[in-house]
Amino acid sequence: MPEYTPLEPTFTLLRSIRALMQSEEAVQARLDQFVEVIAGHMSVDVASIYLQRGGGSLELCATEGLDQSAVHKTRLESGEGLVGQVAYTARALNLAEAKDHPMFAYKPETGEDKFASFLGVPILRGGRTLGVLVTQSIDARNFTEIEVETLQTVAMILAEIAVEDERAGGDKTRLQGITLAPNKPENFKGKTFSKGLTRGYAYLHVAPTLAGKLIADDPVAEEARLNDAIARLRASVDIMVSGEAASLSRASKEIFEAYRLFAYDRKWVERLREAVHSGLTAEASVERVRNEHRARLMKARDPYLRARLHDLEDLANRLLRMLAGEMPGGGKRNTGENAILFARDLGPAELLDYNLKSLSGVVLEEGSPSSHMAIICRAMGLPLLGRAEGVLDQVETGDDVLIDGEQSTVFIRPLENQADSFDMRLGVLGEMEKVYEAQRDLPAITKDDRHISLQLNAGLLVDMPQLSRFGADGVGLFRTEFQFMVSEVMPKMQAQTDFYRNAIKSAGGRPVTFRTLDLGGDKILPYSEPVPEENPALGWRSIRIALDRPGLMRYQLRALLSASAGEHLRIMFPMVATVDEFIAAKDLFNRELGRARKLGYQLPRKIEIGVMLETPALAWSTDAICKYADFVSVGANDLMQFFFAADRDNARVSDRYDPLHPAALSILKFIADSAHRNNTPVSLCGEMAGRPLEACALIALGYDTLSMSVTGIGPVKAAALALDAGKLKAVIEPLLKFESPVSSLRDVIVEFCEAEGVPV
Repeated sequence: MPEYTPLEPTFTLLRSIRALMQSEEAVQARLDQFVEVIAGHMSVDVASIYLQRGGGSLELCATEGLDQSAVHKTRLESGEGLVGQVAYTARALNLAEAKDHPMFAYKPETGEDKFASFLGVPILRGGRTLGVLVTQSIDARNFTEIEVETLQTVAMILAEIAVEDERAGGDKTRLQGITLAPNKPENFKGKTFSKGLTRGYAYLHVAPTLAGKLIADDPVAEEARLNDAIARLRASVDIMVSGEAASLSRASKEIFEAYRLFAYDRKWVERLREAVHSGLTAEASVERVRNEHRARLMKARDPYLRARLHDLEDLANRLLRMLAGEMPGGGKRNTGENAILFARDLGPAELLDYNLKSLSGVVLEEGSPSSHMAIICRAMGLPLLGRAEGVLDQVETGDDVLIDGEQSTVFIRPLENQADSFDMRLGVLGEMEKVYEAQRDLPAITKDDRHISLQLNAGLLVDMPQLSRFGADGVGLFRTEFQFMVSEVMPKMQAQTDFYRNAIKSAGGRPVTFRTLDLGGDKILPYSEPVPEENPALGWRSIRIALDRPGLMRYQLRALLSASAGEHLRIMFPMVATVDEFIAAKDLFNRELGRARKLGYQLPRKIEIGVMLETPALAWSTDAICKYADFVSVGANDLMQFFFAADRDNARVSDRYDPLHPAALSILKFIADSAHRNNTPVSLCGEMAGRPLEACALIALGYDTLSMSVTGIGPVKAAALALDAGKLKAVIEPLLKFESPVSSLRDVIVEFCEAEGVPV
C-alpha cells in the first residue's frame, strides 16, 4: 500500500468533506459518503463510523470495507473491544496488529478478521464522546502521525455536522436510537446566588464553532491569525501576572503563575498549530484541542487534574474571543429574548457585555454568592444559580430551561409535567407581584405604627431606575468600587464626578449612601498589583488600604464632594475595626472639605459621614463610634461570617450557621440598642435584610432602616405591613439569654408569623 503523504492530500480530503457538508442528502447517505471519501483519500481498506446510542453503547452506523449487513446491527458497550476502549479513554488507538491487543473483541458479522492494522479516534464535542471513527488496513503497520492527525480532524468535523444534522429536525436527519446532541431532560442542583423563578432558552457564553466555519480556505493565513492571537493572549496573561491587570477572582500569585505556565505550554500551542496545519480554521483548532482536554480530564478522578481543566478552558475561551475580535466596549452581545446565560464563571465586566434586558437568568458551573457578578444579578433582580457542576456538558444553545431559585435547581429540556408545574408556580408568583405592585407606594408601617425605611443596595447606574419601580425609599448602600472594577483603567476625576452626580440625580431626591472603595480580598482592580495573602478576607483590604495609601481615597472623596454640590451627601467607610480608624478616615474627608472651601467650590447642602459596622470589634465599640459617626450601617454579610468564623464563599461551611441563631441576634440587638441610646440612626444591609423572615426579626430588634437587593423590597414590605413588631419582640427577647440551648430561632419566628398572618 502506498505511503500516505502529508498536507496536500489532507487538504484535498477536507475539500471533499466541505462538498459533502453542502449536500442535502439524508443523514445515512451522508455518513455513507463520508466513509467512502475517507477510505479513498487515506488509501485504507476500511473506514467506519460508530455512534453513541441512547443507552451508552456504540453502534456501527456506516462503513466502507466491512460487511454492509453489520451496519446498525453491530454494537459495543463503552470499554468493550478496541472501539469501546477508544470511546472510554477519549484517546486515539494506533495498532499494527489489532488482534494482539488484549481488548480486541471480534465481531464475526463485520468480516473484519482479515484486517491487521487499526486506527481509532474519538468523535468529541464539548467534552462528550459521541462516537468513534475507525480506519483499518490489511497490511500490518502503524499509521503515521499525519494520518492520526488527519483522522482526528475529520472526527471533529464529523461531530459538528452530525449534531447540527440531528438538531435540524425532520425524518431525514434521524438515525433510529442514535443520540448525539443532549436531548434528554436533565436537572442539576446548585446554589442560589440570586433568587427567583424564571423560564427561558439557553445561551452559551462560549458557543461551539459552527460546522460551516471549521475548514480553512487559507491554512497559512489561519496559522498567522492563530499565532497573533496566542501572542496577544500571552501578553495579556503577562500583564495579569505582573500586576498591571489582576484577575477579578480571588487568587494568589502562585495560581496566577500556574495559569501563566499553561499559556506558555509548548505542547498546548503545538497541538493548536498541528490542528491548523491539518486544514482547520484557527477557531476550530482551539475547539478541537479543548475538546480533547475536556474529554480526558473530565474522566480524571484527581481533583487537581480536574481543576486544571478550568485553567485550560479559560485560556481557550480567551483565545476564541481574541480570534473573534471581541474587545471591551465593542457593543452588547445579542442573545435574543428570554435568554438564560450559561458559563463556567463570569466577571462583572463580562456580564455587562450583554443586554441585561434580554437575559432572564444566569447559570454557572462555578461562581460565588458574594462575587460582584452575583451582586449585580441581585441588584437587577436576575435569577442566578451557581455551582451547577457539569451543566455545560449537557446544555445546548436554544434548549428550554427552568431556573428554580427556591430549590436551587436548573431544569434543562424539562418534562411536560415539570414545565406545567413550574408555570403554575410562576403564575402564583405573578399574583404575588401584583400584590407587591399594589403596595409599592404605601409606606412600610407596621401594625404597631413603626415606620420602616426599605432601601436598595446598588452599584451601577442601571440599578437606579429600580428605586421608583419597586417603591424603595433610597439607596442604603451604593458600592462605588464597581465603577473601578469594570474599567480597564483608573476612572478619571471627571468620570467619577459625573458618575456620582448621575447617581444622585437618578435618585430623585431620595438619599443615596455612598460606601467608599471596598477593595482588596477578592476585589482586585484590573490595573493594580495584587497582594497575595493567606486569608484575603481578613487581610489588607478596604479602609486599611485607604489609610495606608490615602491618595486613592482622597481622589474619590474629592469627586464625591464635587458631584454633590448643593445636594445631600452621605458617605460611609467600610470594614472599620477600631474607632481610631474611623477618626483617621474622617480626617481625610475633612481635609478635602477644607480644600473645597478654600478654593471657593459649592459645597453639599448637608453632609453625613457614617460607618459600616462589619467587624465584631467595632460592634462592641458601638457606644464609642456613635460619638463620632453621624450614622451606623451594619454590614450583616461580613459581620456574620466573622462572627461565626465561616467563610461565606466556602460552600462547605457557608450554610452551617444561621443568622437567626440567638447569639447572632444578640449582637445585632446590642448594636441597635447602643445606637438608639446615643440617638444615632442605625440601619442594616445584607442578605438578611432582603428575606422577609429575617427582616421581621430585625425590625423587632429595633432596626428601622433595611437595605437590600431589589427582589427583597416587595416581600419585605408585605411582611412589615402585617407585622406587630412589639409582639414579635416579646417572643424573641426571652430567648436571647446566653443560657439558651437552641441553635436557631427560625422555627419560633416562623410559627409566630404563621399565627399572625405575616407573609414570610
